[in-house]
Amino acid sequence: MTIESTDLKLPGQVKKYTGKVRDVYILDDGRAVLVATDRLSAFDVVLSQQIPYKGQVLNQLSAYFLQATNDLVPNWLTTVPDPNVSIGKNAKPFPIEVVVRGVLTGSAWRKYQSGDRNMCGNILPDGMSEYQAFDQPKITPTTKAMAGHDEDTTAQQIVDSGVATKQQWQQIVDYAQVLFARGQAMAAERGLVLADTKYEFGQYEDGTIIIIDEIHTPDSSRYLYKQSYDNYLAGKQTSEPQQLSKEFVRKWLMEQGFSGQDGVKPPIFTEEFIKEISTKYIELYELLTGEVFSPDTAPDPLKRIETNLISYIKENS
Repeated sequence: MTIESTDLKLPGQVKKYTGKVRDVYILDDGRAVLVATDRLSAFDVVLSQQIPYKGQVLNQLSAYFLQATNDLVPNWLTTVPDPNVSIGKNAKPFPIEVVVRGVLTGSAWRKYQSGDRNMCGNILPDGMSEYQAFDQPKITPTTKAMAGHDEDTTAQQIVDSGVATKQQWQQIVDYAQVLFARGQAMAAERGLVLADTKYEFGQYEDGTIIIIDEIHTPDSSRYLYKQSYDNYLAGKQTSEPQQLSKEFVRKWLMEQGFSGQDGVKPPIFTEEFIKEISTKYIELYELLTGEVFSPDTAPDPLKRIETNLISYIKENS
């Protein structure tokens, strides 16, 4: 049984809102409860089919990386009381997504191919090739839309619009850079290349800026197998570098004629393709953590989540 959505009634609950993948519950003591569902989004569209164990992979992998980087950047996470749930201190989010790119690929490459050399204020030279690594990672922020599509933006627009002060933005950039460097190093230890990723930041009432949401998961990041990537760059293989990310889902959708167009329904996945997506998420978890993934097979995961959450909240109020 997959988790499409939740409708929990938690002790002290004051608010709920639904993201593309997570359902977020805010408690009256300032804690945030994030429930990772099995929803899948692509091109800022939530697809109609769910992926088995995807939410569990995202929740546990994000917790793994948040715990592995809290010496660099403060984050929101306090505990993981259920395979699909994380709890931490609520923060006011900055309505931007901070995309860090180490390699020219994905949407950035598609725009570059079209002749666009201005990548969110980063001016790229002519003559670059797909999968070429940048000399230094590029920060390419986007707006954070509650509905519809996120839009590219620049540091200057972020400051001018009041989304963040110049000092806040510089802190966010500094944090994003050290997180990305740590993520690249951890991926390299596992034979992978962290090509790009996105981060979201928030702020506590005392002004402290923290990392929120998830980091370095297959939903937020693009990983390449290092051997395949090196072979491609050296001309030893003509096929694209083998990767572990959501990009293969995007490519499949584009092959079916869907790329997030308004008014166009996404195509339906076959059962075989759904299984393939789930397998790739689990594979990435095991590669990055070095641990065997243990899928929770509770017959009613919604009941399990509610029971675990209510018990934890009552014991830790």
